[in-house]
Amino acid sequence: MKKLILLGIIVFLITGCTSIKKESITSIIDDSLYSNANIHNTFRKGYKYYKPRGLNLRTSDNYNEVLSSDKYLYYLYVDIVSYYNHIDFNYTKNTASYYSNSIVKNSQKGYIEINNYKNDLYLVEIMYNYAKIEVIVLENDLKEAIANSMSIITSITYNDNIIKNYLSSTEYDMREEDFDIFQIVGSDNYLEFTDDLDDNEGVKDPDYVN
Repeated sequence: MKKLILLGIIVFLITGCTSIKKESITSIIDDSLYSNANIHNTFRKGYKYYKPRGLNLRTSDNYNEVLSSDKYLYYLYVDIVSYYNHIDFNYTKNTASYYSNSIVKNSQKGYIEINNYKNDLYLVEIMYNYAKIEVIVLENDLKEAIANSMSIITSITYNDNIIKNYLSSTEYDMREEDFDIFQIVGSDNYLEFTDDLDDNEGVKDPDYVN
């Protein structure tokens, strides 16, 4: 049964034809974690990941990226410093959240937290694999957004040699790494770094980003 659910998620992400709205948030996360798919179609300095069909790259600035669907913006931050230093992390569930849970696979830790943003919009925060994704969506689109986000964040594969060379080079400035994915939980602080995107084309409703 688990294999059938996982197959359904993969088909949805590739073709957009299979609905996952009947699946629970927990099952979507678990199936993404234990997927054996090793697919990458987006390559960056020191890492690569899978970008689901239906998402387009809006901006890429060092290790900050913004991807967009036809309705929403996905904010991705990859923390190569924490990855390189093997920073540990513990998450305490937020009982006041719409949904809150830790994400653990082997020694890798993270969390997912969903909070009401305003009106019918919800802020989804997922931190795992030394990366974080935030997206604000309507409640009806939560599971699709989570599936997209988990597909990206679990597929990230790091290149240790490139990261080591980059961090030790003169081109790297520690001031670039002023966003800590291990400290900012339950807020939309990260979304603020791209407020200027509201002036760009391609987003149907700029109200999705404060």
